[in-house]
Amino acid sequence: MTATATPVLDAVLPTESATLDPWAVVGLARRAEELGYRSVWLPDHPLPPHGYGNGYGGALEPMVLLTAIAAATERIGVGTSVLILPLRDPFLLAKQAATLDRLAPGRLTLGVGTGWEAREFAALGADFADRGGRTDEALRLIRHLHTAGRGPFTGDRYGFTTGVFAPVPAAPVPIMVGGTSAPALRRAARHADVWQGVALDPDGFAERAAAVREMAGRPIGAGTRTELLPGGSAAEVAETVRAFTRAGADHVAVWFGPEEGFAGRMADLAREAGIAPEG
Repeated sequence: MTATATPVLDAVLPTESATLDPWAVVGLARRAEELGYRSVWLPDHPLPPHGYGNGYGGALEPMVLLTAIAAATERIGVGTSVLILPLRDPFLLAKQAATLDRLAPGRLTLGVGTGWEAREFAALGADFADRGGRTDEALRLIRHLHTAGRGPFTGDRYGFTTGVFAPVPAAPVPIMVGGTSAPALRRAARHADVWQGVALDPDGFAERAAAVREMAGRPIGAGTRTELLPGGSAAEVAETVRAFTRAGADHVAVWFGPEEGFAGRMADLAREAGIAPEG
């Protein structure tokens, strides 16, 4: 990656307010497309312990809202960053993803993680201790359904022998695995098309991206996340984005904070980073 490469930017859309109008989020996605962002992402928390906000996004269900966004836009990518996979039925999720891919071919990336909030797992009656194993097996199952389209599938949690899955995507929906722990890096190397780091500086990102790619032994995308919050400097964040790009990031996803002023901060960063279309 050269020092002069134009960054590839994604926008993490705001869904931290239980009263947020979903059509306002769709409008922000349309604006991101106009500004030159590659993709828009939605977070996921089905049942946070103390309500939404303060790190708990996902008041609006991401797969449903992404479908509305895909219908209202023409080319921008859509995805989850990240969906808590062990809290989802992988058969249903595979069908949701395949259907959304049929509606918006080639635009969906299914970003997943294991989750970190034990109280959320307890509230949903899910096994927090086994979340890593369930995630690994669910990823194998989703890939199997998106390629074979039928049984048998052998697994300790989701194995089955009969049944037909549809629609089978023309190509498997790309999977992104987020996280920086050693298990997350191994999971990305085994299952993912893209790895996404969080809370890293450019050197830390480069080190972990290299480790994932070495473990994978195959091409795998790598990106990270940063933020531009109210009162922050778009110029400084743009320089951070460029530093990650020089470190080998294929994309940088940016969280712009609450809905108020969100579109303006997106526009400011697009201008400073040089991605906004001319005119």
